[in-house]
Amino acid sequence: MIYPIVAYGDPVLRKVTRALEKDELDLKKLADDMFETMYDASGVGLAAPQIGLGIQVFVVDGTAMNEGEKEEDKEPSLEGFKKVFINPEILEEDGEEWGFEEGCLSIPGIRGEVFRPERLKIKYRDLDWNELVETYDGTAARIIQHEYDHLQGKLFTDYLPTLKKQLLKRKLSDISKGIVDVDYRMKFFARK
Repeated sequence: MIYPIVAYGDPVLRKVTRALEKDELDLKKLADDMFETMYDASGVGLAAPQIGLGIQVFVVDGTAMNEGEKEEDKEPSLEGFKKVFINPEILEEDGEEWGFEEGCLSIPGIRGEVFRPERLKIKYRDLDWNELVETYDGTAARIIQHEYDHLQGKLFTDYLPTLKKQLLKRKLSDISKGIVDVDYRMKFFARK
C-alpha cells in the first residue's frame, strides 16, 4: 500500500517518536508499505512520521544512488544498503563534518547544504527483532542521520543558516498549504 507522504507543517513531523514493542504490529507489512511508498516518490529513505506514524521505524535503500555510476564513482557504503531500522539509537557520531545538499520527501522542491559527521555507530532491531550494532560512513551514514532525525522531530531545514531559513519561509508555508507541485501523493495538515 502506498501511503500519502505527510507534508511540512504537520505536527507529527515535529514530535519525538515512541519505541515499538515486539509483535505490536505487523512490521513486515509496514516495512513493505514504507518501501513501496518511498520508491513511488523516488526517495532513498522514509521514516514512520512521514506517513503519519509516531513510531521509531525507518527504511532506507541507497542502492539506486549507485545505479548508472561508473565503477570508480560508486559509493562503497551504498552497496547492498537496503535496510529497516526499528527502535534505532545512534550510539556515536565521529569524523569530520562534511556538507551535502539534502532534500526531503516531506519538503518537496527544497534542498540545502547540511553538515554531518562522516561516521556513526547505531543500535537497532531488524524485522526479525534481532538487536544489531553497526557502523556506517559516507552517504549511508548521512541517510541514516537524516531519517533518524525524523524520529527525533527534526528536519534537515533545522540545520540551515538563519538567512537561508528566512528565504525559504514562504516556500515552506506554501508546502504546508498544499501549494506545491509533486508527482506523488501527499497529505497537507493546513488543508484539513
